[in-house]
Amino acid sequence: MPRLFSGIELPESIREDLGDLNQPLPGARWVDMDDLHLTLRFVGDIEKRTADDFADLLAGIEVSAFPMRLSGLGTYGGRDPRIIWAGVEAGEELERLARGNERAARAAGLAPPARPFKPHVTLVRLKNSRPEMLARFLQKHGGFRSESFYVTHFTLFSAKPHTGGGPYIVEATFPLFGGGLDEEANMHDPEPTY
Repeated sequence: MPRLFSGIELPESIREDLGDLNQPLPGARWVDMDDLHLTLRFVGDIEKRTADDFADLLAGIEVSAFPMRLSGLGTYGGRDPRIIWAGVEAGEELERLARGNERAARAAGLAPPARPFKPHVTLVRLKNSRPEMLARFLQKHGGFRSESFYVTHFTLFSAKPHTGGGPYIVEATFPLFGGGLDEEANMHDPEPTY
């Protein structure tokens, strides 16, 4: 049973900028720089046939390439933060891409997600963090803003079955219109490795 999610890979230069934020924080587990991404649709552990259906439906999504940047840091979890994230600035194309991924998931027979789509990049997972240290980190780095970059494709990833986590494996890549990618080399892979 593969554990899948679709997402947007970040350029190496953006991942390096995010990696520069990495510093010791009590209770923090930083996401490996190579695994930083924006999740479009988490799928979870599913049967291979459903995974194949989902991948085939993703290949039919038609959205134009678009500019995006990361802007601002924040937390999820209220008084007991569990995640530090980087926010996202992008246009309507990102919303269309997320809706297309959701339609593909539903057409493959997957249940709706527990939470609505809120674009972000998870940087840190927290457990028993010290609020004063976290507040200092956010005060110092909360205004983070990356260079703008073009999203030319989206990706189907697999994670460790049942547990998740990286390293993530690229199962298939789907080009966006006008992305300037070699269509032959970047079309949906009919033989995913999951």
